[in-house]
Amino acid sequence: MELIGYLGALLMGISLGLIGGGGSILTMPILVYLFHTDAETATAYSLFIVGLTSLVGSLSHMRMGNIDYRIALVFGIPSIISVYITRKFVMPAIPTQLFEISGFEVTKGVGLLLLFAVIMLLASYSMIRPQPSKSIKPSVGFKYHIILLEGAVVGFVTGLVGAGGGFLIIPALVLLAGLEMKKAVGTSLIIIATKSLIGFVGDIEGDMLIDWELLLYFSSVAIAGIIIGSMYSKRISNEKLKPAFGWFVLVMGIYIILRETVFHH
Repeated sequence: MELIGYLGALLMGISLGLIGGGGSILTMPILVYLFHTDAETATAYSLFIVGLTSLVGSLSHMRMGNIDYRIALVFGIPSIISVYITRKFVMPAIPTQLFEISGFEVTKGVGLLLLFAVIMLLASYSMIRPQPSKSIKPSVGFKYHIILLEGAVVGFVTGLVGAGGGFLIIPALVLLAGLEMKKAVGTSLIIIATKSLIGFVGDIEGDMLIDWELLLYFSSVAIAGIIIGSMYSKRISNEKLKPAFGWFVLVMGIYIILRETVFHH
């Protein structure tokens, strides 16, 4: 099962390198279902893995000048504060047993997986739908207050489920900050890397036991994948690949919902 897990890590990295986002959404299901990590620990591990792979992915964008550091700061600072507070204080405060419906007990782990599955469905929709035509103009002016607010919201979501949130960040950077797509992808990666790694620090400071061996092996395989994906990204059409990956994420999201509710035992 672990071998399939590491293959999943490689594919996650490749997809991240090919389409510039969305690949990290696979990290948590791989950790939970293939490495049998409990859901809460998986959200922490996901932060580290997503943070490290995004950091490596952002290096080529740095060289090409595809990062707007001013916008990365405006979006990133509230996001970093929000993700750290969520990991350090909100997550430990969530009760182990959430509620019960008709004899079906929803635990903290199941609740996190269901929330994650809903986010997967939203992410898949943003990948499957046709990209807006170039005739759509980004909003005029730099909407500081909205960017700050969205940064805080994305940080909270990242803190809860360990997903990078690129599918939320990239549209915000294009529409609210007026960035072109390439710059939005590069800036998004540096934001994801910083907030995910700082969010993980909130877990290290707690009493969570970290399996560093698994984390480092998984991250190394994912990084190898992102390098392979980046090499081939110029040869493969992003427009064709993104919807196909979106459908895969949609199926995975539905699978998690069914597994944790209908087939839960």
